[in-house]
Amino acid sequence: MTSAAGPDEDDDRRNVSDATGVAVLGACAAWSLISAAVHDGRPEGVLLAILAVSAGYAAGRISGALLPVAAPCAGALAGVSLTLAVPHLSPGPRIDVPLGHAGATAAVLTLAAGAACCAAWTASAPALRLGLRMLAAGIAVTAAVLGSTTGFVACSAVVLCSLAAGHIRHRGVGIAGLALSATAVTGLTWTVASNAAPDGLAAWLEGQLTRHRIELWHDAVHLASRDPVLGAGPGRFGELSTTASETLPSDGKPHSALLQQAAEQGVIGVLLLAAGFCWMLFALWRTARPTPVALTAGAALTALAAIAAVGNALSFTTVSVGAGLLAGLATARPIVKQSMPHEIDAHARGERQTP
Repeated sequence: MTSAAGPDEDDDRRNVSDATGVAVLGACAAWSLISAAVHDGRPEGVLLAILAVSAGYAAGRISGALLPVAAPCAGALAGVSLTLAVPHLSPGPRIDVPLGHAGATAAVLTLAAGAACCAAWTASAPALRLGLRMLAAGIAVTAAVLGSTTGFVACSAVVLCSLAAGHIRHRGVGIAGLALSATAVTGLTWTVASNAAPDGLAAWLEGQLTRHRIELWHDAVHLASRDPVLGAGPGRFGELSTTASETLPSDGKPHSALLQQAAEQGVIGVLLLAAGFCWMLFALWRTARPTPVALTAGAALTALAAIAAVGNALSFTTVSVGAGLLAGLATARPIVKQSMPHEIDAHARGERQTP
């Protein structure tokens, strides 16, 4: 048994991306503990999210190497099944406003659509590839049927980006475009939270996201300004936010991963959150998997980042596991059988086979 990629160069690239991931996730865990120690915070939620991403990534790498088509297909079906069987994905208080529990549902369906598209690009049989793309389109329809407009838009965007990825020769251009898209969404979120957006745009977004959510964002910016470096401490937004304390029931979150990091862990927490997303894009850029697979997974993760920027999707363990799983599946190196031992050795050395 040997890898489909084989050359030592691929091993070096994987080692670099894996080492980067370990460093980033370790730094996220360490900083949450430091911030919690200074302000008597509760870092358990952050540590659980980091563990979920790590476990999902490891599972994706293993299953993607053994079953490059079946594993992402199973992941897509599992995501849809989970959404249908457990609509709210969490036993916590239900949030009926847009992008509360609905945000988690949209995120899971988006990741499921990305997994189905990755499986389609990996499949060799035309009929199977068509069937998997229909599955991805069906997931988008499922989001619409469930009333998740955000999920429908995100899933549709992932499917379209996946189809377009087949015509992109240089994945670096696509990865850069995804990074810019995520930066634009997070920048817009911070602009609105800081009351720096034009009146017309602010009013339109308030109508889409509700005034309550915008007030939570304002509280998050206010808390971040108190201690820009350390923040208020992990898990303390609910007790320090006036808007959250006056809301019953309240989940104690500002419904924005960016603003929650800024309020609870300061600018360093924001930079570490951004580093985690950049690490995933970096791993997809460095992977030896085909460019359409890498860009499809990147599109799904970017859509997740956009949902998390204006909702609390990352507060759900299911979403964190799914994000790590998709990244692992898209960076796994499939294992294939080689018929002759001398072919294995030649392939490992990168030699050409003579006819």
